[in-house]
Amino acid sequence: MLKKPFAIALLALLSSTLFAQDAVIQVNLDKEIGSMTPIWSWFGYDEPNYTYMKDGQKLLTELSQLSKSPVYVRTHNLLTSGDGTPALKWGSTHAYTEDKHGNPVYNWEITDKIFDTYVKRGMKPLAQIGFMPEALSTKPHPYQHQWKPGLPYSVIETGWAYPPKDYKKWGDLTYEWVKHCVKRYGQKEVESWYWEVWNEPDGAYWKGTLPEFFKLYDYAADGVKRALPTAKIGGANVTGGGMKFLNAFIKHCLYDTNYVTGKIGSPLDAVLFHAKGSPRLVNGVVQMDIRRQLRNIDDNMKVIASFPELKDKAIIIGESDPEGCAACGMSTNPENAYRNGTMYSSYTAASFARHYELSDKFKTNLIGAVSWSFEFEDQPWFAGFRDLATNGVDKPVLNVFRMFGKMSGSRVAVTGNSMYSLTTVLDSSIRNKNEIGAMAAKGKNSATIMVWNYHDTNKPGDIIPVSVAVSGLAQKDITLTEYRIDESHSNSYTAWKKMGSPANPTQSQIKQLQEAGMLQTIENNSLRKETGSTVVIETQLPGQAVALVKLTW
Repeated sequence: MLKKPFAIALLALLSSTLFAQDAVIQVNLDKEIGSMTPIWSWFGYDEPNYTYMKDGQKLLTELSQLSKSPVYVRTHNLLTSGDGTPALKWGSTHAYTEDKHGNPVYNWEITDKIFDTYVKRGMKPLAQIGFMPEALSTKPHPYQHQWKPGLPYSVIETGWAYPPKDYKKWGDLTYEWVKHCVKRYGQKEVESWYWEVWNEPDGAYWKGTLPEFFKLYDYAADGVKRALPTAKIGGANVTGGGMKFLNAFIKHCLYDTNYVTGKIGSPLDAVLFHAKGSPRLVNGVVQMDIRRQLRNIDDNMKVIASFPELKDKAIIIGESDPEGCAACGMSTNPENAYRNGTMYSSYTAASFARHYELSDKFKTNLIGAVSWSFEFEDQPWFAGFRDLATNGVDKPVLNVFRMFGKMSGSRVAVTGNSMYSLTTVLDSSIRNKNEIGAMAAKGKNSATIMVWNYHDTNKPGDIIPVSVAVSGLAQKDITLTEYRIDESHSNSYTAWKKMGSPANPTQSQIKQLQEAGMLQTIENNSLRKETGSTVVIETQLPGQAVALVKLTW
């Protein structure tokens, strides 16, 4: 047994180690660890008809301006039947019908409006081939669902989720669509897109069998390649826990007999899966589970890495989010209260940093991670949807992507006395103490360091002094800029609450909110030169805040 004085001293030492207030971040610009691939530059949503509506166009314009890297956009319901009237978790394009003799009738008017909106802004579709048109479905009725927040998810599972009654017509639909896109946008442009078949076929979105999905994929892939042999197509966008399905799908594409050609294998230019966290209320306070989302990535990358044939294959996390239902607001799901404020921002920073780490761990070619968050037209202000903007006003989380857009070049080594290891996060999340974490990149004439103060439990926490030491800087004339997201910076939600949370803000208030929603800088004159090629920057981070320190020369 420990003697009492020694036990007290040991406890004090452990406490000072585990709960130290000052955080030190060390950045080594001379130690490159990988490319700063813009995996964050991918976004998605259920409701395709929001694309060309007023606030949808405004947000897409802003997303296209995040950086010089193209933004990829994925949306459901691009082939779903209907007149284009949007609803929550619903959209339609009227792309395919049949005449009285059963002959196909193609109509690309609405899909063109969607893709035109992207291409005009220099954006690229991650074009989802789905869902099943009413005229092709083996069980077409009922077709359009009437889901709304609070209803069981099973309400959405209607005729669009069933296999086609004619696989050849399904393949020809895909062929005609891609052929039309090549004619409209040009071969070079369409070659830069990605096509993918369906969504979460291992879950509620597919009412067929596993072999039927493989057949669906083969016919769709054949149609794409017949129209444009150089087009890029992939799948299977399984749920986070869909490793067995993904494994079987990959084996089918590599080793099985193709349902169309009768030969071995099916085209596979990209492998896709989903990753989701799982927030909950603990004593009335939101507690995130970043561990669950990252475990989904870890599990699925482990499957992909087990196939040597996929060593350099593009990997896209088709949906990568804190949880699963973007259209479930706070009124029905109070655990989603994290979405309006800075917790969503700090979670995004901390989780995306681990996306890169996991790709490094498995030596995979991760090119994108789709944030399934866009905007919802004509909904109450700050209703707690998982969106980037509300009624045309940017929310704090969008500013994390603006920060990412300022990072380019090579990722470089970062260490810190308050950073969690990837192993620890995968094991037990970020629950012990706040993480002061960071990732950094080095460009030709700049260095950028993103720093966050994150904890899974949404409590204010202390303001923590942070010292950022950057080595490998021989330049003399260095300019420091610090961008900040916290309660009082880059935060339209705080501004809205200070106004009294108006249900119908005036035009003057909307202008103020739009200004508050932009990425802001704070004054920081702390840059000092240390010995050799090291500089030190001091800052202070409140709980759930994110900073981007940019050095230019």
